[in-house]
Amino acid sequence: MNSYMFNRKIIVTTLFLCTLLGQAQETIMSVKKTDGTSTQTRVVDLKQISFLTSDDTTMITRLTNGAIFRTDVNQVEEITFADTMYNLNSTGYRILEANEVCWPEDRLLPVFLPPVNSVRSLDMNVAKLSNEERIMFCTLQGIINRTRPRILLYNHNEEPQSTWPSAHNLKTAPISASAPYTLVKLFKEEIKGLVLYSTEKSEHYANLAVTIAGLDRLLPVTPEVKAKLEKNGLEFPVAEDLTGLTMTTATSVYSYLYNNYWSRCNHRLLISERPNIPYVHDIGAACGSACVWLDPRTTAEKAVLDKMLKDMTPGRDFVMGWYAEERSGVGEATQFGLSTVPGDFFENATVYTAVNKPVKINPVPKRPKLENKVYATIYISDGDNIQYCQHAMAKIFEQSGRGKMAMNWTISPALADIAPMMLNYYYRKATTNDCFVSGPSGMGYAMPFNGLASGSGTYYTSSGPKLTPYIQLTQRYIEKAGLRVITIWDNISPAQRKAFADNCPYLYGLTINDYERQSGRLAYAVQSGWLPIAPQYPCYRGDIDGITDFFNRDIKNFKDTAPMFVTGQADVWNLGPDKLIALNERLNALSPGNVKIVRADHWFSYYNEARHLPFNITLMQDMEITSSPTKTNVKYAADGSPSEGYIWISKTNEGTGWVQLDFKDSYQISRYVVRHAEAAGLDLELNSRDFMVETSLDGETWTTIGTHVGNTAPVTDINITPIEARYMRVNVTNGGADGFVRIGDIEVYGAH
Repeated sequence: MNSYMFNRKIIVTTLFLCTLLGQAQETIMSVKKTDGTSTQTRVVDLKQISFLTSDDTTMITRLTNGAIFRTDVNQVEEITFADTMYNLNSTGYRILEANEVCWPEDRLLPVFLPPVNSVRSLDMNVAKLSNEERIMFCTLQGIINRTRPRILLYNHNEEPQSTWPSAHNLKTAPISASAPYTLVKLFKEEIKGLVLYSTEKSEHYANLAVTIAGLDRLLPVTPEVKAKLEKNGLEFPVAEDLTGLTMTTATSVYSYLYNNYWSRCNHRLLISERPNIPYVHDIGAACGSACVWLDPRTTAEKAVLDKMLKDMTPGRDFVMGWYAEERSGVGEATQFGLSTVPGDFFENATVYTAVNKPVKINPVPKRPKLENKVYATIYISDGDNIQYCQHAMAKIFEQSGRGKMAMNWTISPALADIAPMMLNYYYRKATTNDCFVSGPSGMGYAMPFNGLASGSGTYYTSSGPKLTPYIQLTQRYIEKAGLRVITIWDNISPAQRKAFADNCPYLYGLTINDYERQSGRLAYAVQSGWLPIAPQYPCYRGDIDGITDFFNRDIKNFKDTAPMFVTGQADVWNLGPDKLIALNERLNALSPGNVKIVRADHWFSYYNEARHLPFNITLMQDMEITSSPTKTNVKYAADGSPSEGYIWISKTNEGTGWVQLDFKDSYQISRYVVRHAEAAGLDLELNSRDFMVETSLDGETWTTIGTHVGNTAPVTDINITPIEARYMRVNVTNGGADGFVRIGDIEVYGAH
């Protein structure tokens, strides 16, 4: 092995060496940071390294799969290039160990190479595999796919089998269900041996075996599965034999895991999975994650779980899977500032996360003027659950009632990393009546407050070092996924509301769960003068009669002298689109001609306008947009989507261009947001570098409210002292590196 090392003083020379070193058959670039963390990248997968200089120096690393990493040069301890021919598989790929995956700080999951042209697939149901066999195959999948995704497993089969491979543009080469062990034979060179376990003393040995297997490229097998491997001509050495262990409880098994293996596991992802459920073992094995099943309602098990959760970092790390009981499990993670991504039946995460594409957010339809009407909106559960998004939602979204009435679909922003093409699938199918919002309570399921706890309820965490990083993580992911509303389970305190207002500016509003209180219903609130918090009344209702009844408790008092607002949540398992559309007729009968069922983003816009609070006035239907000569439709400059295909691009590459908004009325403007090319997933060099933002009352005399020089950020989000204006203009004097000016989206917040 030949090694080349460069320290920080001569770091820029790596840009020129990459091409030379990349000619080796296998060259690995390792970047070691001052905090002890490191990343490794095959140079053949490296597209470019560049350095961005403004107030500080940032190293930009681009991979051929589209991933982009930013690293502050002052945080780089050394960069090492190593030419090596060891540890290659038969196709020339370097076999990665669990501690060698490329895992940027700002991603939920590691960055894997794109799947191969034809992925091997196996239907484990048709093959009639036992749960123990499925666990072994899912672990195999994770170990193999971290080098490069080559295995896809069908396990659930609720949605049509072609749905997600097709959505990810994957070709599959099926393994015969009559010979499933052929899949192991294809990749046996990448397996070092076996972890032998038995569930006779405790079912939890399965999770212990899976954890060890992912760390050391082993297959977790019972004696019965080992015999089947041998029957198929697969002789592997037993590297770890757990059958002699005598622990019998979850506490003792996972204490053994903690004492012997936890220090080797990554602490960025914890898999919480019932031992006999074979689903997310692939991503756990690929990441070198611990797999546990601990019930925090049991004191001894809670103590073991807490030791693990304490080692995880709020605002970066998370739990994936589920718990023995919802609220105690989610609440326990929340106390440590960690969210849970429910996904114990989610499959093929190692395949779908590797299709690393930007989320293509749909334009938002413009809304009519505010009237003295009843504005109603309805939320559909249970989209925080990524297995629901993968399985049940895929069927429910096909109901003929969808699109006939405004409906708000909860969906997980975690999919932006776990399966971005899944989000794109739903955006592509959505109508203008389909609005996507975040399930509880942002990036994954956190529970600031348990309203069903005994007494007056329990607050799990407040703002500060635990909750604030989680909210900052939520801000990144709801913006990445295009979700402007979060449903909170169950309630939040004033301090928690302030934390959302301070750290989550992408929001239009929050909802909280009322649980159909017969007296003392939760109150509406507005935080920090702009963020509305609305109680769901009713919450999680499974019948049209119930929703109609609760809405009517307000609608019956409508006087046609001011707008009224009602909002509620439907239990998706009992109320899908085909049943929900009956609300149109039901609510109109309560107050004929006065009820408008609208999208959540429009609902909160109307709500703020009615209370003279700032709202995004670019949503107004009569706004007029003009611009300098453009290659694309001028409406793309303020259409609610920064995504590629909906970007305003100047006609020439002279580096200049302008966009002007006429709101047809004057507002007290207090904030503007400009999303640049990088917000669409394009290269950061295409961001506008120098630009001014100006306002005017008459379109003739202009006041500069913002001057930006040397911009490198993907989003410019600025609060200003309120100024009265009818017009706003973004005037770019130095566009992207290629000379074209790109504006992904403009938002302007104002109040009457």
